[in-house]
Amino acid sequence: MNRRIQVSLAVVMMLGATSSIAACNRDSPAATDAGAAAPLVGVDYPRSDTDFWNSYIKYVPPSAQAVGVELKTTNSQNDVAALISNVQTFVSQDVKGVVMAPQDTAAIAPTLEQLATKKVPVVTIDTRPDTGSVYMVVRADNRAYGTKACQFLGAKLGGKGKVVMLQGDLASINGRDRTEAFNDCMKNDFPGIRVFGEVTDWKGDVAASKLQTRLASDPDVKGVYMQSSFALSGTLQVLKQKGLQVPPSDPKHVFIVSNDGIPEELKNIKDGLIDATVSQPADLYAKYGLHYIKAAIDGKAFQPGPTDHDSTIIKVREGLLEDQLSAPLVTADGATIGGEKTAKYDDTSLWGNNS
Repeated sequence: MNRRIQVSLAVVMMLGATSSIAACNRDSPAATDAGAAAPLVGVDYPRSDTDFWNSYIKYVPPSAQAVGVELKTTNSQNDVAALISNVQTFVSQDVKGVVMAPQDTAAIAPTLEQLATKKVPVVTIDTRPDTGSVYMVVRADNRAYGTKACQFLGAKLGGKGKVVMLQGDLASINGRDRTEAFNDCMKNDFPGIRVFGEVTDWKGDVAASKLQTRLASDPDVKGVYMQSSFALSGTLQVLKQKGLQVPPSDPKHVFIVSNDGIPEELKNIKDGLIDATVSQPADLYAKYGLHYIKAAIDGKAFQPGPTDHDSTIIKVREGLLEDQLSAPLVTADGATIGGEKTAKYDDTSLWGNNS
């Protein structure tokens, strides 16, 4: 082979190799994405004074890592003014999305409007705004919380007697949903039970004080519905002081339904100190909150209907979708209450048993 032919073949081989490399780069998104920086996401924690929210906080960083976003975090400590300020900080840091859990679901509307104007998508956890739009709401059916608590207490009390409902904050959609559903269920299914609603603003000391006052005037109360585990320790302390912290087999026992599914509640059910709780999924709030904010940044869209993670996306109103995650009632024996099977306290699928 002469030298001219050798050079020509070499050139052809080099061009072919170069073309192959170029084609590989064009057809492989991974090659492009591998060098891309993870989008910056702002996550505001609503509070850090309850076991439930501290568990949520623990689950957020690994969830962010799993979906491939970088985190900036703040804590608004149950103060909507602090939340609004924290969001302004996020905006100044050029975040590409915000995850928040506004406890005052009316006052957050102007901030959501501002973020929409700046094209910063928002996912809300646990609560949904009274007005305005967000990319996705990640919560469970809070009306079902109230109904499940009502069915449990109604069954245990045989449809008669008195119960105290330690409400959260009625400025929150969660407080309103749980309260309205509990009252509606009692009125329709157990009209022989009298309900004393006590507003607590999600504060444990307020809950304990109001329960103590109620038991002083109505010592024959036989049931307590705590809308969140914030009231757990205070409630148990009040019952202990009054000699009412006795096993379920004792006629003096006051039946207690809590809400959150924290490890302490599951232990209390085992020990007979409380009787049931609704397992609100702290782990899934973190997982799917970050999942949806990444989807928003990536320009994905969702429609109402069943999901691939045992939940249902519903259309709340125009421009507002809500992924309603599973939240079972947990009891000592896993019995069926109100036509629905409950989870037993030691069920390993409960996040509180894996925390």
